[in-house]
Amino acid sequence: MVEPMKAPHKVVIVGGGFAGLYAAKALGKSGFDVTLVDKRNFHLFQPLLYQVATGTLSPADISSPLRAILNRQKNTRVLMGEVIDLDPQQQKIILRNGELAYDSLIVATGVSHHYFGNDNWAEVAPGLKTVEDALEMRRRIFLAFEAAEKETDPEKRRAWLTFAIAGGGPTGVELAGAIAELAYSTLKRDFRNIDTKETQILLIEGMDRILPPYDPKLSAQAAHSLERLGVTIKTKTLVTNVTEDAVTIRQGENIESIPARTVLWAAGVKASSMGEAIAQRTGAQLDRAGRVIVEPDLSLANYSNIFIIGDLANYSHQDDKPLPGVAPVAMQEGQYVAELIQRRLQGQAVTPFRYVDIASLAVIGRNAAVVDLRFVKFSGLFAWLIWLFVHIYYLIEFDNKLVVIFQWGWNYFTRKRGARLITGEESLLQLGIDENGDYYAPSGDRSNVVTTHT
Repeated sequence: MVEPMKAPHKVVIVGGGFAGLYAAKALGKSGFDVTLVDKRNFHLFQPLLYQVATGTLSPADISSPLRAILNRQKNTRVLMGEVIDLDPQQQKIILRNGELAYDSLIVATGVSHHYFGNDNWAEVAPGLKTVEDALEMRRRIFLAFEAAEKETDPEKRRAWLTFAIAGGGPTGVELAGAIAELAYSTLKRDFRNIDTKETQILLIEGMDRILPPYDPKLSAQAAHSLERLGVTIKTKTLVTNVTEDAVTIRQGENIESIPARTVLWAAGVKASSMGEAIAQRTGAQLDRAGRVIVEPDLSLANYSNIFIIGDLANYSHQDDKPLPGVAPVAMQEGQYVAELIQRRLQGQAVTPFRYVDIASLAVIGRNAAVVDLRFVKFSGLFAWLIWLFVHIYYLIEFDNKLVVIFQWGWNYFTRKRGARLITGEESLLQLGIDENGDYYAPSGDRSNVVTTHT
């Protein structure tokens, strides 16, 4: 009698970011039935998202279709869908339009912006986690210069030329440096009624220094480089309110309202909604940011076949503090879990996850970056070149590498940025142009409409 063939082990991966994608790639030759589910059809290289927001790169330059990345893996399929719940007893995930069974589940849905109980600020202070976020930032940044060019009131013009960035971590530092180069170099000859060198860029950080996770010497060097670019750094300062035309900050006992039409958020993150769903269904514990507290092998305490990786996971079994939410952590976790599942099914022992921290990098601007290689720390031109190499190396597809290298080379020698586009009807309305192409006062007074089209 011929025994029936055993069905291949089903691995479902939720999330196509660094953690999920690296897990899927590592399972390409496993013989498992692998399904990657994401509500987007592409992988986004988030470390370069700020360059989309400041007009250096286009979204397609740092994005790759998930199906194209995994099309050589015959055991892997990609589903575009949104996971809204899970049933650990029945071993299935619930999609908005269906269900999917699993034997092993890997959840890597990441994090979103955290406004510390002031979610209404999201409308006036966008964060930077998605392509849409980057395009919204780009729209606001370039719209501010266009509005300032038309503004005749000096105070209102100054508000348009003031950019406040909340959060002095790597994202905030990179945004501040990029906007400074944009204002003081790229755009300085593009306008006639304003001097873009009068732009004020504020970097607001609640701790006593920018780049708090970095070595204090590197933080000081980064601060010096930003100040040379023209950025004003305010440490030990908290944002207490954000409106359409001002940001209110508190430094000690002093409270100040600064007229600023462009406020960008880089101050905190919170876990995706999947964290709460996992906690409700499995009894897993969450930390204050909503991240799932995991076991030493990145699994859940009561469900050894469910793994949480990437930014959604709170892994505190190394140095007694959570691992940072950076791409190298997510990549290593994805590869580790893929190997763990294979070894476990073969009856082999698996050691706890151990993150190998090779380096921390942050770019400040042209020829300026900070690099911590653990055995040596340095800044300046050489650090900037290492930052360039590392980011090119980790871009997923070869054509993305070529495009980004070309764009960076062109921008370096010409100081131009080719993706400085303002899109959306809302942008025209803010400039005082209605849906018919007619100009009117942006304040809303349309009594003197001027026809600008035929």
